Amino acid sequence: MSHFDYIIIGAGAAGLLLADALVSDDFFSSSSILIIDLDDKTKNDRTWCFWESGSGKFDHLLHKSWPNIHFAGKELNRSSAIVPYRYKMLRGIDFYDHYVDKIKKQPNVTWVKDRVIMVEENGKKVLVTSQNGFFTGTTVFNSLFNLQKIKKQQKHPLLQQHFLGWFIKAEKSVFSPEEATFMDFSIPQQGNTRFMYVLPFSETEALLEYTLFSENLLGKSEYENGIRDYMKQNFGNTAFEITAVEQGTIPMTCYKFHKHNSNRIMHIGVAGGWTKPSTGFTFYNTSKKVSALAEHLKKKKTIPKFSKKNRFWFYDLLLLDILYRDNYLGQSIFESMFKKRKPQLILKFLDEETSLWEDLKIISACPKLPFLKALWNRIT
Repeated sequence: MSHFDYIIIGAGAAGLLLADALVSDDFFSSSSILIIDLDDKTKNDRTWCFWESGSGKFDHLLHKSWPNIHFAGKELNRSSAIVPYRYKMLRGIDFYDHYVDKIKKQPNVTWVKDRVIMVEENGKKVLVTSQNGFFTGTTVFNSLFNLQKIKKQQKHPLLQQHFLGWFIKAEKSVFSPEEATFMDFSIPQQGNTRFMYVLPFSETEALLEYTLFSENLLGKSEYENGIRDYMKQNFGNTAFEITAVEQGTIPMTCYKFHKHNSNRIMHIGVAGGWTKPSTGFTFYNTSKKVSALAEHLKKKKTIPKFSKKNRFWFYDLLLLDILYRDNYLGQSIFESMFKKRKPQLILKFLDEETSLWEDLKIISACPKLPFLKALWNRIT
């Protein structure tokens, strides 16, 4: 049975970024690292999007970025420059090609293609059982997400950001390649929080996603019909072909994922609660968390001391409470924010980088009654 200083279960964004942080720092050069993942990471299975001020460490891997965003609702239809930010898109395959190749070349890294069955802490070691073997580690980082654990509890509502997207190629120029549609709530809400998300790559190519923040998923045809209706409503009878399809769901919850950590096992990525609860954005937050975690490990601090709640967690909790009880209110809340505040301030707030005074400016732009009710229900 092989033993490793660090075992990383899952080679998604969190696992690969953590592995890269470890192999890129001389402090960990003598540490043995095992990465276990069932997939060979050779497919373009997802895209990640985020906003960032100025240049960043992923710029050389970007598929596209946009200097402007568009927001639409019942009473608002606005395009805005977001300088100093840019909205950025990273394809999974470009990310994998770069990081997998770099990490596999490191002499202190072992990569195993296998399925993990069980992870259990036993004294000063953690036993990882896979389909084809056993491994022990001093510290294990687990990115495998168990949705059923979250569904069984009632204290923290669970919504999902679920979507189906078409990569399309239109027969004529219909898109604005320098403007990403961040949220378009002009589509029928049908009692939910529903919006279209459009990322143009050229005047004829774009990703269109029919997206919901709600508790339950839809049938595939409902997402597809939503995209068709949007294309017809906004681009007339323009013919197009579907070149690829993307579908997924991201948990939106303030559930305390860190309570499943121990002295030697830490959950990371979505499984660690690194998804921003109020938006579903995960990638950029994961990048920041990984950097902080590497420094945490270098200072030899324990895993339980890494996770901390802040005031933004409570803001997210109130919003999710509202959307869980009255899902249709999402459109009015987001539209009110974008109508009354600059997008740069909103993006800064969602990045959890605003001051308390700036927080109050965002909060004051939202409808008051739903948040007061949510606050009352939490404190009574």
